[in-house]
Amino acid sequence: MDNPTSKGPVSRTVESAFTKVWGDEHVVALVALKVETSEADNVASEVAKFTEVDDVFLVTGDTDIFLKVRFPRYDELKDFVLHRLPAVRGIRETRTLLVVTAYKESGEVSRT
Repeated sequence: MDNPTSKGPVSRTVESAFTKVWGDEHVVALVALKVETSEADNVASEVAKFTEVDDVFLVTGDTDIFLKVRFPRYDELKDFVLHRLPAVRGIRETRTLLVVTAYKESGEVSRT
């Protein structure tokens, strides 16, 4: 996995960059899930049980479910996406978007 073009989930180069940016800082991410249609309600219910998941939305379009997740550190997000989420039956694909700046969150405008 040393090669940035490796077929692993995250190359060491990308992981190193994320760690340098976030390090031990609080990390918020949006996770897009594509799921088996017949399993959508079950997947949404199961992922809602994770304490790190703030919000779960069943949506229309290219994505089936969106999660908003919050972790104390980047490596915990990585573990969640690579090991804990795949254990939920019915998830076909995930895409993780790291929040860089929140301008408004939970109804509160940020002072950035």
